[in-house]
Amino acid sequence: MDPDILRAADIIFSELRRNSSYLARQEVERVLKTISPDAKRLEPFGFKVYSQNDEDGILQEIFNRLGIGQGRFCEIGVENGLQCNTLYLIHKGWRGWWIEGNANQRAPIEKKFDSLLKNGRLQLFNGYATAENINALFSQCKLDSGELDFLSIDIDGNDIYLLESLKSSPKVICIEYNGKFPPPLSKKPVYNPANQWTGTDYMGASLVAIDEIAQHKGYRLVATNLTGANAFFVRNDLVGSLFCSNKGADYLYNPPRYWLTTDAYGKIGHPADFGPYTDLV
Repeated sequence: MDPDILRAADIIFSELRRNSSYLARQEVERVLKTISPDAKRLEPFGFKVYSQNDEDGILQEIFNRLGIGQGRFCEIGVENGLQCNTLYLIHKGWRGWWIEGNANQRAPIEKKFDSLLKNGRLQLFNGYATAENINALFSQCKLDSGELDFLSIDIDGNDIYLLESLKSSPKVICIEYNGKFPPPLSKKPVYNPANQWTGTDYMGASLVAIDEIAQHKGYRLVATNLTGANAFFVRNDLVGSLFCSNKGADYLYNPPRYWLTTDAYGKIGHPADFGPYTDLV
């Protein structure tokens, strides 16, 4: 192809990406203005370091309010680890486990995070978590010994069933919900332990359905993020007056706004990466 055409196309695509990023930022600011001016709402604290969306900032504010500087985590569903909810926590001194079902991700994780795996800040279990094995898996990984500060579940389908079967009681839970179903709809997919996400919006339970399970297990919904992808729960004994009081899914629900963190080509800025850091070796 003509080099001049390629250069022109690259300029056009670069401009589209810049415009998309700018428009996304404008939309974030607009949406924030529409949210209730409740000082205890968590959406304004959101930002991204390694998380898919703004989860890193919301989690930081939750742990700040709870007085948790460093702790133990478990994240189920991390892909290659470069876009997840706990890598930023590792940078802040946390330790924990990644559980990833895709066997093809084992080698990339072991190569990229070799230093963390060797110094014990990170442990890896490569295998699928199901409703049937989640508690045995926690026991195998020694996650049922001592208190777990944070659990993140993002497996695009059976998330609610892992939560429902879990016997442990982490202090904070982040779990993906299907934002296409607004309150008061309580919807969840039929359980299939071999479920594989196909990239469609058939990908998990509604916020109300997850909140019903969480309440039964002793948790309070404290936030969802602006993109309408993740819900955040804090154990009842820790909530106190730190978060929105007596507010349910209808108050804290955010609809799906997946476009806020990706442009038309799925990228904004530089791709995430990890390498040796002086405080992590």
